[in-house]
Amino acid sequence: MDRIVEFLRSSRPDGPCLVIDLEIVRENYLAFARAMPDTRIFYAVKANPEPRILELLASLGSSFDCASVAEIDMALAAGASPDRISFGNTIKKERDITAASQRGVRLFAVDCEAEVEKIARSAPGADVFCRILCDGVGAQWPLSRKFGCEPSMAADVLERAHRLGLGARGLSFHVGSQQANVDAWDGAIAASARIFRECSARGIGLDLLNLGGGFPARYLKDVPGVPNYARAIGAALRRHFGNRIPSTIIEPGRGMVGNAGVIKAEVVLVSRKSKSVGEPRWVYLDIGKFGGLAETIG
Repeated sequence: MDRIVEFLRSSRPDGPCLVIDLEIVRENYLAFARAMPDTRIFYAVKANPEPRILELLASLGSSFDCASVAEIDMALAAGASPDRISFGNTIKKERDITAASQRGVRLFAVDCEAEVEKIARSAPGADVFCRILCDGVGAQWPLSRKFGCEPSMAADVLERAHRLGLGARGLSFHVGSQQANVDAWDGAIAASARIFRECSARGIGLDLLNLGGGFPARYLKDVPGVPNYARAIGAALRRHFGNRIPSTIIEPGRGMVGNAGVIKAEVVLVSRKSKSVGEPRWVYLDIGKFGGLAETIG
């Protein structure tokens, strides 16, 4: 952070702003690549879509997890080829599926048969992976119900994709954002291995496991390092898949960029609203909870 502090001291930018040190982003990417050399990295663009971050990651060999056509276009503009992009949003407008397919994207997330049918109509022959639910215990933001289906439904979703001519590739899950428990992946990997076996019994050979994001950034508290997560995930894969470990993907977002920036803001006013003893002071900034300080909610 010394470089950022020096930049703010020397340039004194007016108004609130976010300053990113790209060298920290580079170090974070290389830490993931070293710790998990057999796993492809798909940066979650929604974490920070700044073009210079995307260009740096593309030059380092990163792939990209995109949630919209706009994010796909940004990844392409940054230098990523379509085979390095997944459309990871499980709820997509049909015209957006078409637009992504027209740009060459062939890998799509689903979590229900209705979404499979949309992709079969709008991107025939594309590859899909099915997102399953997991509880997210240990995460600051569990994300436990919004996306994904019960694991018991996943084989049916993938069989539907297979029968409609799509490539039923595998599964994904998300253990929750800012996940502090390095063992949080174990249960989801165990469930995934059971689904792989069930699909195999149905004649569908899955070969891809998307381990999602959840890797935390250090804010005020220390968090486990990437090697700790890599060791725990690797052990879980060997435990549940044996010697038939599928290809794996990770989707770091804040784990890639969360510790690389500092928000510069200004205290506009400090006031009291009452003369009562113990009444707190109010501190007003020129930045809002929903304009950059979402992490302060709760």
